[in-house]
Amino acid sequence: MTLSSALASAVSSLTAQGVALSSISENIANSSTTAYKVKDTSFQSLVSSSMESSIAAGGVSTSLSRAMLVQGVISTSTVDTNLAINGNGYFAVTSSPTGGVADLAYSRNGSFTTDSSGYLVNSEGYYLQGYATDADGVVTATGASSLQAINVSNLTSPASASTSLTVAANLPADAAVGDSFTTTSSVIDSLGATHIFDQTWTKTDANTWSLAVSNPYSAGSGEETGTAATNTVSITFDSNGLPSVINPDPSSVTFSFNDGASDATVALNLGAVGSSTGLTQYDSGATDPTIAVTKITSDGMAAGTLSGVSIGSDGTVSATFSNGLTKTIYKIPVATFANASGLTQVSGTTFKASASSGQAQINLSGVGAGGDVVSSALEGSTTDTATEFNKMIVAQQAYSAASQVVSSVKDMFDTLISVVR
Repeated sequence: MTLSSALASAVSSLTAQGVALSSISENIANSSTTAYKVKDTSFQSLVSSSMESSIAAGGVSTSLSRAMLVQGVISTSTVDTNLAINGNGYFAVTSSPTGGVADLAYSRNGSFTTDSSGYLVNSEGYYLQGYATDADGVVTATGASSLQAINVSNLTSPASASTSLTVAANLPADAAVGDSFTTTSSVIDSLGATHIFDQTWTKTDANTWSLAVSNPYSAGSGEETGTAATNTVSITFDSNGLPSVINPDPSSVTFSFNDGASDATVALNLGAVGSSTGLTQYDSGATDPTIAVTKITSDGMAAGTLSGVSIGSDGTVSATFSNGLTKTIYKIPVATFANASGLTQVSGTTFKASASSGQAQINLSGVGAGGDVVSSALEGSTTDTATEFNKMIVAQQAYSAASQVVSSVKDMFDTLISVVR
């Protein structure tokens, strides 16, 4: 072993401990970074050459790796679109909203918020990818080529006209023939406008009632906003207070509106013959009998604007509108890899597939080993500062020891030079 080889060995130690300290510094700096994975430094001994009688001094080399399968602590977030994955999976992301398959990358950084264009973007500027759903909220195409950047801008809920009126009520058996009672409901036209109309219930004979529907009118001014075309509906009850005849059955009313909306034919769901689910006729027991309404509801919906976005544990992205409608618009998949440690880092907490990692296996949340999407949550860094400080002390001591070797070799060289002189 020569002085020069001893010096080379010490220098390699200095270099290796410098690499270790750099990793430790990065880990500590990212102790609060969302979904950061700790970088580990491994050391390997090097022997330059050996003979039977002597060994030339070797040195040390380093290799870096990340603990990709270690999950950070998942904490609650106040932002609805912040996400975490409870499992081994990754979010599929791209660096641009139109990046496509070639731009696909993978990250567990779920700090997604809506940007000015309506895309869900994380703190590193990557766009969350998902599968768009059809009108029924069902994913019809999967696979990497079907992914698209999730966008929640310009979403509206169109108006839908009313098609049915459902009534559940008790008409008082102790009312006198000729007594009338009025209930009120609403109908929505094809333009999303709401109109009020009355239902008048008149006792025409023992156990027999008629129903007449008024023209629609404005809730504010009371002015008529159209006309109602219907035949009077007759309901006869049996001795048990249940409908025995509803004529016509089925019953309906057709509204024509003054605002240019299409005519709306509304089915009158008054219950079934022999059933108590709709209309009944029982004694009210009151001095002044009146109708007792259990339910009067009509369908239809006014136009709505987007009021919020929520994400479920199955990765379902739902849009809620001002008219009360909630609609599934995307499904967020989760990607897994045969060897996640082989992923290639492209920036911060974002990685790309490599030959070592294998290609991404993309499944919906909760399917396979990827895990479940957790909404309103973020995964913390896997940095343990106490562990990093301990590693830093070890690296510092090793560095100091190696520098002492360099100093000793220098002194020995100085001695050798003085002998020559």
